Amino acid sequence: MTTTSRLLQLLSLLQARRDWPGTALAERLEVSARTVRRDVERLRELGYTIHTTMGPDGGYRLGAGEELPPLLFDDDQAVAVAVALQTAPASGVGIAEGAIRALATIRQVMPSRLRHRLDALDVTAIAGTPGASAMSVSPDVLMSLAAAIRDREVMRFDYAARDASADDPVSPPRRVEPHHVVTSSGRWYLLGWDLDREDWRLFSADRITPRTPTGPRFDPREVPGGDVHEFASARFKGRDVNEWPCRGTVVLDLPAREVLPFAGDGVVRRVDDDRCILEAGSWSWGSLAASLGRFEVGIEVLEPPELAEAFGVLAERYAAVSRRSPTP
Repeated sequence: MTTTSRLLQLLSLLQARRDWPGTALAERLEVSARTVRRDVERLRELGYTIHTTMGPDGGYRLGAGEELPPLLFDDDQAVAVAVALQTAPASGVGIAEGAIRALATIRQVMPSRLRHRLDALDVTAIAGTPGASAMSVSPDVLMSLAAAIRDREVMRFDYAARDASADDPVSPPRRVEPHHVVTSSGRWYLLGWDLDREDWRLFSADRITPRTPTGPRFDPREVPGGDVHEFASARFKGRDVNEWPCRGTVVLDLPAREVLPFAGDGVVRRVDDDRCILEAGSWSWGSLAASLGRFEVGIEVLEPPELAEAFGVLAERYAAVSRRSPTP
């Protein structure tokens, strides 16, 4: 093994776990403890902060430095970072440009086998409902969906019921022309044309079990309106247009920076250091008032009157609950 190759392997080992005994590193690299010490010094000269640990199993620990040095990722880590960067613009933290540049940097140095997988995964990220629970989905399922979209092949997959039991009859596989992978509030979906129901559907990716082989190739359809983001956002709202049926504006006694991460698809504007304006929407005036109450601060309704009335109704309901509840 050349010195350069050995240094890269040593760096990969140090990133893999917190502490490494020197003897264990020497065994993994098949070199002497003296060579390990020299290699550690070379990494330090390159800017890596490596601490020496004391004790009978004294060894080394990779620490944080003053600057970010080059990092090594295995295949799964590289794909995970790339997926996270694609969905970063929907976080509302203002890192979209940095995420795009970081994704381009990672893609440029990726092995061709990983770049091929990454290029297949084109994700539409949509700002979701604040506080919504995330749902875990297998990376293999996401990659299967992405490959079928890229290759324009009909997918066959089993689609689990939301509350399935062992006694439920087994449903036939779904046949879908996959169009796009969509993510919102930590949940992943497949947007596609359901061939049996002859309609556009959003399928929860965590309930999909792909079947092989895939079906015949197809000519992609255009989503209604031609914009995946607008169409999927409208479907999440249960409407044909991407607009909430009830939308209002309030002043919150909170700094804008504290409201922005929880605003979802709302619009936040700064008033001063301690207050901000939030324009948000929901299914009904009552649900909008309840969602704004989660901030637990002073609220002033700017518009419309229906929102102020909804706060009054909620106040009466909450007061009635308090009167009926036993005193601690």
